[in-house]
Amino acid sequence: MPMTLLLEDLLKLIVAVGISGLVGAERELRDKAAGFRTIILICVGSTLFTIFSIKIGGDGDRVRIAANIVSGIGFLGAGVILRERDRITGLTTASTIWLAAALGMGIGGGYYLFTGAAAGIILVVLLLFPKFEERIDIGQETRTYQIISKMNREKLVQLDAIFRQHGLRVKSHKQSKRDGEMICTWEVHGPSRNHDRCMKVLFADDDVKELRF
Repeated sequence: MPMTLLLEDLLKLIVAVGISGLVGAERELRDKAAGFRTIILICVGSTLFTIFSIKIGGDGDRVRIAANIVSGIGFLGAGVILRERDRITGLTTASTIWLAAALGMGIGGGYYLFTGAAAGIILVVLLLFPKFEERIDIGQETRTYQIISKMNREKLVQLDAIFRQHGLRVKSHKQSKRDGEMICTWEVHGPSRNHDRCMKVLFADDDVKELRF
């Protein structure tokens, strides 16, 4: 039997657009892969699936549809996660996509106040927590090291180990060859004192012909 158009269902869609629009605006302002329209469409889509599962599905169907929303959104979120050498980006955006779907399910189920409170918490995390991250990151810095040494594959592995042994996270690295020598460029992040200790080791290494940082 076809469903009749109910004002409550339209209200759910409007609420989904409003709440997800706030979250999507934050992602858009930060120029992320999933921005304003994407977050809204994900939330509205999850709201629709939840409404349909309530109206046309039995108890078992509702559970299966909800589970499929979660798994389907997982694949969508995985599409924005990128790995560039030793650096992974897009995790926050992927998490936001996942949470937008959860908001849609809550709205579709009629839990307006709880979903609104959850959206507020999400916005606090997205807007204010980056400032806390900056405070936590005080005393840490990213440095770029250029090391010239003889062409030696084992030396390359050894240099990588030196950075890691000193508690430095390798963000990227590249190598090139010149007249029998290898030029290695490393971008590493960590506490300043760890950088200083690492430089002492590199300066004392006889195989290192030149060191720039």
